[in-house]
Amino acid sequence: MDFEGIFKQYWPLMALALWFGYKWWNARRVRAMLPALKKSGATLVDVRSAAEYASGSAPGTINIPLQELGSRLGEIPKSAPVVLCCASGTRSGMAKMMLKKHGYQQVFNIGAWGNFLR
Repeated sequence: MDFEGIFKQYWPLMALALWFGYKWWNARRVRAMLPALKKSGATLVDVRSAAEYASGSAPGTINIPLQELGSRLGEIPKSAPVVLCCASGTRSGMAKMMLKKHGYQQVFNIGAWGNFLR
């Protein structure tokens, strides 16, 4: 089988591996930036459900569930960086897109909320 045949057969697995690789790399990058982001007054937002947040959360985070984010944008200042988290980084990725769409300039997705604890 040539490369084209292999690619056609395995592209979904390769795409999935690349997606997880990107999420891992990005979370590490944001974790490294976290001390500087906190110094600049970043707002730390956990977009998991209230029940998930109640079962465990990182100190200093506020809980705004993803489904409420659109109606609660006023609670997040645009003048400072925003660092988002959730259970795996997927919902916080959606939240990042929403905030960017609403004019937030410095928005970072740290992935899983446990990344705030490292």
